[in-house]
Amino acid sequence: MNVKLTKANNLLLVCLLTLVPVLADANTLERVRSSNTFTLGYLPDFAPFSVQAADKASGYAIDLCLKIADKVKTELGLPGLQIRYLPVTATDEMSAVRLGKIDILCTPTSPTLERRKAVSYSVPIYTAGLSAVVRKDASEALLNVLNGKVARTGPTWRATVNSGLSNQTYAATAGGITEAWIRQQMRLLGVVATLVTVENTAAGLKLVSEGKADAFFAERMMLQNLISTDYSAGNLVLLDRIFEYAPTAMAVDRDDENFRLLVDTTLSEMYRSGEIEQAFDKYLGGASATAKKLFKVYAIP
Repeated sequence: MNVKLTKANNLLLVCLLTLVPVLADANTLERVRSSNTFTLGYLPDFAPFSVQAADKASGYAIDLCLKIADKVKTELGLPGLQIRYLPVTATDEMSAVRLGKIDILCTPTSPTLERRKAVSYSVPIYTAGLSAVVRKDASEALLNVLNGKVARTGPTWRATVNSGLSNQTYAATAGGITEAWIRQQMRLLGVVATLVTVENTAAGLKLVSEGKADAFFAERMMLQNLISTDYSAGNLVLLDRIFEYAPTAMAVDRDDENFRLLVDTTLSEMYRSGEIEQAFDKYLGGASATAKKLFKVYAIP
């Protein structure tokens, strides 16, 4: 009797162990159905896109993710689906998607070729603009170059640019496309300057405010949001110029086209219905005429 029970228990254990890799390799929707939980990954200090709010999160990207969660509930027939919020960092966000720790990275990132080796991406949800913050007492030479107020051709232009940009200290978030862009511009222009990297936007603004950096380059909407809340009466100026544009999107499992289709369907419907524009009004100060044109481009018919 005991022998039979032992054999039965061993058989059950083998079956359970066999299921472990299956669940680990399950696609997103299978994993969600099995656990009755949809896990939203986000960067907690990425206002106004994603912000920590107690044991939840809020922001533009979070609202979009919650609409995706509604679609998952409907598609899987799970009205009691639980929403789990899991904060991630800039260093582990992609691995969290790849390993299935989160079902979607809500916070928008740029879909670079390097990142696409590990994850796939939704249709764009926001077009990022690269801008710079300086102190109000920044040198006229630096301001002229950063604002594009010098001739664009000839040796005089290069000399003026180098004079304005050299011997300065610039800051950017570590490991991002902005850091790579600044290093490339310094090489192309032959500028001798110092580039320091920081953990996040708040840290970069602090460096400039304290005079430890002459300019900090980052996404314009994030800069605008932090300056208005933390430096409203301070000594920082957000320049009008936008140096580069880049579409940003949500990261999803690289090998799960069914889930990606669900995400893109939800976002495309939001573009066509005007819900994206409402989210822009709520979190991003409204959509510009250019943004509204891009809505039509980004939505899949």
